[in-house]
Amino acid sequence: MEQKKFDLNSIIGFVLIFGILVFIMYQNQPDEKVIAAEKAQKELVIQEAKAKELEAKTVAKATIAVAATGDSTQLAQLQKTLGNFAYSATLPSAKAGFTTIENELVTLKIANKGGYIVEATLKKFKKFEKKSGQLVQLIKDNNANLNVQLLTSDNRTLNSKDLYFEPTLTKIGADQILSMKLKAGANEFLEYKYVLKPNEYMIGFDIRSQGLNKVLNTAKPVDLEWDLKTYRNEKSVSYENRYTEIYFEHEDGKIDYAGLGQTEESDLDKATFIAYKQHFFSTILLTKTPFETAKLKSTNLVLDDKVDTTFTKQFNANIPLAFTNGELDHKMSWYFGPTDYKTLHSYDQNLEKIISLGWGIFGWINKFIFIPLFAFLSSYISYGIAIIIFTILIKIAMSPITFKSFLSQAKMKVLRPEITELGEKFKKDPMKKQQETMKLYNKAGVNPMAGCIPALIQLPFMYASFQFFPSAFELRQKSFLWADDLSSFDEVIRLPFYIPFYGNHISLFPILASIAIFFYMKMTSGDQQMAAPQQEGMPDMAKMMKIMIYVSPIMMLFFFNSYGAGLSLYNFISNLITIGIMIVIKRYFIDSDKIHTQIQENKLKEPKKQGKFQKKLQEVMEQAEAQKAQQKKK
Repeated sequence: MEQKKFDLNSIIGFVLIFGILVFIMYQNQPDEKVIAAEKAQKELVIQEAKAKELEAKTVAKATIAVAATGDSTQLAQLQKTLGNFAYSATLPSAKAGFTTIENELVTLKIANKGGYIVEATLKKFKKFEKKSGQLVQLIKDNNANLNVQLLTSDNRTLNSKDLYFEPTLTKIGADQILSMKLKAGANEFLEYKYVLKPNEYMIGFDIRSQGLNKVLNTAKPVDLEWDLKTYRNEKSVSYENRYTEIYFEHEDGKIDYAGLGQTEESDLDKATFIAYKQHFFSTILLTKTPFETAKLKSTNLVLDDKVDTTFTKQFNANIPLAFTNGELDHKMSWYFGPTDYKTLHSYDQNLEKIISLGWGIFGWINKFIFIPLFAFLSSYISYGIAIIIFTILIKIAMSPITFKSFLSQAKMKVLRPEITELGEKFKKDPMKKQQETMKLYNKAGVNPMAGCIPALIQLPFMYASFQFFPSAFELRQKSFLWADDLSSFDEVIRLPFYIPFYGNHISLFPILASIAIFFYMKMTSGDQQMAAPQQEGMPDMAKMMKIMIYVSPIMMLFFFNSYGAGLSLYNFISNLITIGIMIVIKRYFIDSDKIHTQIQENKLKEPKKQGKFQKKLQEVMEQAEAQKAQQKKK
């Protein structure tokens, strides 16, 4: 009985695929550090926040008390603390009031105290508990802070977040304009101006001052401090946290990100936008005039995804705002909305680049093939069916490459007896054996690399899919079969315990994908078309490949269990189709007898001109053989 063996090209292909899968898994795993140190750092952040809140409450109480009594003595005392801005304590707005502006997409609630947004609600989207009907709120319950640190002319530091602004809401056509003024006098103020247009996630936001050149020290920029503690909005807090990070554009259009470590810091120059990106929703600050500098910080709040289930990251930005002719005048915008490629791209400000689609060719595949094709399909059919049709079309497009790969393997099978004969003939001279083998390949018109190259061509599409499906906003809360959300895991059984690296649930699509991968590898590695003569060093490689047949599906099972069901569905269908294509090609398109006849005819013809690679390889082997001969003479 003929022994089943492996050829070198197939092994190279499998090793490369396995290596890339390991790389993808490594890339998508969050950094793990010492838990005790992380929790200590988290506790420090909480204590600092509490201290700042206590300080703010003290100032607020004093302000409200003065406003209520109108006592001139108390006002004079407060003047020592707040300087000219004590004037704001006498205004009717010096109380815990709010102004709400909204359009068809967002609702924004702005507080008198601090003048910043304390609630930002997206009206079209719900949190992961769909039955509760709770809308996604990017800002709520004091998870955000906006502060301008003011340095007075007598060297006192005041924080705008602790002071009261006077609101004025006007409408110009369908536009809503909210002016929030922190007053140092009747015509001296710091103003935040919000402009909300219909059907827009983008909100105009200006910071300007008037008449403050004598009140403030304008020799130095003021610090704009913007903090956000991001709420969990998706079913899997660990999966959402993996895609939650700070992105920014700086240095004339360069897009970068802060990273996913426990604590990440970045210093920017000429920044045009700063995005606090969550998996499927983002809060972005844009500026018309680039910020000269900015300091960013990201802190991971999910130290244990079994316990830390409310927040994902703590984001902080410190942005110096310079004075122009003694006054502040900075025109900016806020974006509160979905991290959706089409929506972000519509603003034509490079915002869509905060979505990780992969670098180089992987990003091109996603941008110019996957995104347009999937958008077209999903506009006519349900998202689950769209994924299946999408996968079928991609596999059909790749089928010529698959055919060439199998044809090459079939040719190698036909040549196997002759290669084995050469191996026996030049058993004691491996270099001569390699040279004669290369001559045989050239004479028969067979490229030994032809079986490996098609696999390499398909790898970019596989990697691109790992970037595309987790970023596809369209899949969020879209159901298919037993999966209630294609953007998250398709849990069918909840476990009463937690399995390390796997989780406390069982997802069905990853199981199906792993089974398909197992049979694909089993068929490929056991196929006689892939067989080649055993070479030196091959037994260990063959043993490793046998192990990989079982290890790879298990690794994928663990890897995909907490990933989005859409990606698992794609991989399941993809491997299922590949198996089908293999069977069809083997049964109907590859005739070993015809291939053998063709090879024998090729041998009778004049050998084809060697390619550059083959020629170079033969030259190297000849040089090595010559050196070996010289050493023997010595």
